[in-house]
Amino acid sequence: MPRFSVVIACYNATETLAETLASLQSQDEQDWEAICVDDGSTDATLDMLHAAAASDPRIHVIGKPNEGPSIARNVGAASANADWIAFLDSDDIWVPQKLSHIAQVAANSPEADGIYGRIAFFEDSSTADTTTSTVKEGQTSLEDLLGENPVCTLSNLCVRRAAFLELDGFREDMRYSEDLEFLVRFVASGKTLVATPSVLVRYRASNNGLSANLMQMHEGWREAVASAGHEIADAQRDRAEALHLRYLARRALRLNIPPKSAFQLALAGFKLSPRAFLGDGHRGPVTLASCLFAPLIPAPLRRSFFA
Repeated sequence: MPRFSVVIACYNATETLAETLASLQSQDEQDWEAICVDDGSTDATLDMLHAAAASDPRIHVIGKPNEGPSIARNVGAASANADWIAFLDSDDIWVPQKLSHIAQVAANSPEADGIYGRIAFFEDSSTADTTTSTVKEGQTSLEDLLGENPVCTLSNLCVRRAAFLELDGFREDMRYSEDLEFLVRFVASGKTLVATPSVLVRYRASNNGLSANLMQMHEGWREAVASAGHEIADAQRDRAEALHLRYLARRALRLNIPPKSAFQLALAGFKLSPRAFLGDGHRGPVTLASCLFAPLIPAPLRRSFFA
């Protein structure tokens, strides 16, 4: 049985898939299997996957009709053989020490049901990373997740297979924030989610795709809150929503959309909880000021500050 099962959901990923698979095959922990689920791609993605599997017996391919990433990931996880499942999106890149570091954290923290680290953001893999995420080392709380979700992307998450299956995986009726909804259920059910300060993932920042639809992300956030049931008091919810809206405002500053959207998101968050929005050192005031003056800030500068 392998040490890790790596689930890769793919859809029309020919431009990035080779780099993603190369980052997996370059891991210094080589005891893994990869379950690559092609979600009805209309390009050459499935052919690329079969070619990779032909040259590396650890890579397994499942082809299926297009039904969305949650179903694809659940299908992959259902075929996993390892005790730990690591998710890897087909446009992201792992650092070579990703799996070995997760194994070390798991050995040092036997209570952990899920583990994640920090992320480096990039726009082009041939250039330097634009910025890195921050995490609070140790156990992650429900409030941490509902604010700015330090996990950020499923490429950053590794979970015990038993815990994932116990919670029935990702909600298959969601296309936005389904990862956050799962994490909220994960922690609200009593599972232990642990952060490590090491950078483990390079995340491809893009103005396209699901993550660019900020309003839908906010609606998904509300569904994630509902998953926590009565675990969240009104004041805690307002604080968390203010932080989430601040997170979305920062994304809006980076994306190629009208700056007015960033201002509207920031204003909504500030009204909910001024104290929460302006907290965390300089992050809140800088975000609010940048949203006010966004029309005057060149787009490349906004992207470099708020990736």
